[in-house]
Amino acid sequence: MRILVVEDHLPLRASLAAMFEGHGHRVDFAADGPGGLQLALADPPDVMVLDLALPGMDGLQVCAALRERADRHVPVLMLTARDALQDKLDGFAAGADDYLVKPFAGAELLARCLALSQRHRSGQAHALQVGPLRIDRRLGRASRDGRALELQHTPYRILLILAEAWPRTLTRSELIQRLWGDEAPPSDPLRSHLYLLRQGLDRPFDWPMLRTVHGVGFQLRAEP
Repeated sequence: MRILVVEDHLPLRASLAAMFEGHGHRVDFAADGPGGLQLALADPPDVMVLDLALPGMDGLQVCAALRERADRHVPVLMLTARDALQDKLDGFAAGADDYLVKPFAGAELLARCLALSQRHRSGQAHALQVGPLRIDRRLGRASRDGRALELQHTPYRILLILAEAWPRTLTRSELIQRLWGDEAPPSDPLRSHLYLLRQGLDRPFDWPMLRTVHGVGFQLRAEP
């Protein structure tokens, strides 16, 4: 999972980072409400772990603004020291998907994040369509105009990331972070993989779907 933790208490942030990364998940952090909202809107995570008491905007305001402005559903697990029923009801009313009261066990937080992520993905169709491109997430296969595309692992992952983000343009740094996290290969890690993707996705056809937006990044086109 890619998890966004919005928490202003540094020791807790460090503890959550160690736990999530120790289980192989990638974690981004924000220390205040506006920063967390900006990160969630710019690059939606699989799950957002959102503290209720935050500087700038509290968790209720962040969650409500996210629900109003995001172009997709981001699962939100709200953390708080408040355990009154009304506090929980307020959290759910603002759009939270789950609620966990401090102090909590790390294993429970991890299990709840996994459940939220899987529940969110279960609502997605296995097949993803962008113009003539069709991707079957379950089988890990892609086709264009009904013709199977022969793609290696990393070019296929780039294609899937771009298709899930469509019609957004993704920056080079966003793609690198999605593919390799903080362990990206040296030099230009995308160059050879983008070349292989163009060979498989575009070369056999009349017009290119993979578009380079100069000075911005990369985007899929659904039509010529």
